[in-house]
Amino acid sequence: MESDDIETVAVLGAGSMGHGIAEVAALAGYDVNLRDVKEEFVQSGYEDIEWSLEKLAEKDQVTEEEADSALQRVTPYVEVQAAVGDADVVIEAVPEQMEIKRDVFEEVEEYLPADAIVASNTSSLSITDLSECTERPEQFCGMHFFNPPVRMQLVEVITGEHTDEATLRVAEDLAEAFGKTPVRVHEDSPGFIVNRVLVPLMNEACWLVSEDVATPKEIDSTTKFDMGLPMGVFELGDMTGHDVTHHVLEYMHQELGAAYEPAPFLEELVEEERYGQKTGRGVYDYGDDDGPDIPTDAGSEEIAERFLAAMANEVGNLVGEDVAEPDAIDEAVMLGAGFPEGPAKIVDDHGLGSLVETLEDRQEATGHPRFEVADGLRAAAEAGGFHGADAGQGEGDVEFTNIEVRHPGDMVGQIVLDREARMNTINPALMDELAEAIDQLEADQDVRAILVTGKGDRAFSAGADVTAMAGGADPLEAIELSRKGQRTFGKLEEADMPVVAGIDGFALGGGFELALCCDLRIASERSELGTPEHNLGLLPGWGGTQRLMRVTGFGRAKEIVFTAERYDPETMYDYGVVNEVVPTDEFEARAHELAAELAAGPPISQKLTKRAMIRGYGDVEAGLELEAQAFGHLIATDDLMEGITAFMGDGEPEFEGT
Repeated sequence: MESDDIETVAVLGAGSMGHGIAEVAALAGYDVNLRDVKEEFVQSGYEDIEWSLEKLAEKDQVTEEEADSALQRVTPYVEVQAAVGDADVVIEAVPEQMEIKRDVFEEVEEYLPADAIVASNTSSLSITDLSECTERPEQFCGMHFFNPPVRMQLVEVITGEHTDEATLRVAEDLAEAFGKTPVRVHEDSPGFIVNRVLVPLMNEACWLVSEDVATPKEIDSTTKFDMGLPMGVFELGDMTGHDVTHHVLEYMHQELGAAYEPAPFLEELVEEERYGQKTGRGVYDYGDDDGPDIPTDAGSEEIAERFLAAMANEVGNLVGEDVAEPDAIDEAVMLGAGFPEGPAKIVDDHGLGSLVETLEDRQEATGHPRFEVADGLRAAAEAGGFHGADAGQGEGDVEFTNIEVRHPGDMVGQIVLDREARMNTINPALMDELAEAIDQLEADQDVRAILVTGKGDRAFSAGADVTAMAGGADPLEAIELSRKGQRTFGKLEEADMPVVAGIDGFALGGGFELALCCDLRIASERSELGTPEHNLGLLPGWGGTQRLMRVTGFGRAKEIVFTAERYDPETMYDYGVVNEVVPTDEFEARAHELAAELAAGPPISQKLTKRAMIRGYGDVEAGLELEAQAFGHLIATDDLMEGITAFMGDGEPEFEGT
């Protein structure tokens, strides 16, 4: 079976996941056979699709004609042979019980065409075991959609021990045809990627309560407001259902061992049927439209450290067991769980060394197997991070000799490139200090905006220190140098606060690339900007080939790079690269003023806005989803009320970041 040959998709199970997958397939232009065991079940699923399509049309996300056509492509069935007899692909979405799924596959096998592919939407069960219920294990894989399928971008594509590579490619092509983002899971491991990260985090939260380390509200305050996750961990558990979490965890406990033993508090929630929103009571009560009232300032570093350690250990397990690479883990958890950043990057940025120590300390104190450090985590810590050396600087003592870090007031932190005698050119040592300075300023509660400038009156930065690097002609070393610059400068782009580049003098080559990673660029009239690398037979290697075209457009970016000319700031303003040009004698005051204006803005809103913009640049749907989650989060902040009050009173808001 080739992806181009697929015309009919059979979806088995018309519940919330099944009818959602059917709707997605129909919108993508496929004929869909929707099947369930009773007429009322399949009819209910069909009506849910009809209702959802009407809502999409009302919101102008599809036209009425597209909605009508999609509905016409869905045919409800109860009889198995009619549902699967002409199917090219079958996607199973029945209840998450091995016995039920086995019965379904054994029944389907009798009528399914020989070349048809079968996929299970299981969230945790073994793809290998399920495939062996069929006579086509090589044509069987996992396609784990996330709820609701119409909105969620991620599809985990999971291999079983018998799955052919061709089957996985077809599944990935089909997910893309559905408008989704497939992420490959290379080993059939319980929980796959997203649940393997989230479920142990939920369990660790329950252990913290069981051990009287923290209350649920303290835990949710930490995870939501201190760590920046989209929801408090118990808030999320109440939404998804603690019975579901417990079911997945029991399977992981059975398959993976004692480290996944359910915590007593989770057992208590399930025994008392406090499943969450669906039962009106979970960790929080939901009667009379009540819900979690999570304080913004009740978090603690101890709770955060425990969560980060648990997160790092699960990423280490996934990497060490060859389930997925760090980049795939990050993409899956961002798309499937709404994390603003991927877990591998989060723990890299924190510093793996301290997290390994936390796990070792807890292991020594308690002896519980969940604190045993994963081999993959130890290896990553020794390598400098899951994403390679220098991926996570963590907290460290760096003596600044190539930069200065200043605190000029007004909640501004200033980084000054301090190699004036060499026109502030950039070498690896400066990059290391720059990375540490960014971390320090982000951790400083009194800093809400960063201003980057160059020492002296000749240059912001004239680029790479070519003389210092000329001796290293090894291509592999050059590749690592390029990656180092990309990572280091990228920290400015990804910082949770606004960043201003104050350009006075030359901003050339690597210095120009550094400025491109800042959110805004202000330049004095005497400045010169450009990418002279082509004159040297090189290319911009610290992100310039990618970031410049984001800022100024494809055509202008090629002009700037290919001509290798130096541009005056007025031209760069016309090209959209520079946001403001000021007289040279006013530059210093105006640069500080602009940074202070941004620092006075709403910090939570600024942080979430940057994350949504960055995420959405490469994936609009993912960016829109993050935007929606951020919007919902901001509605409940004190800053919103401060802004509304100031607006109504024609005053200036004083945002506190709460």
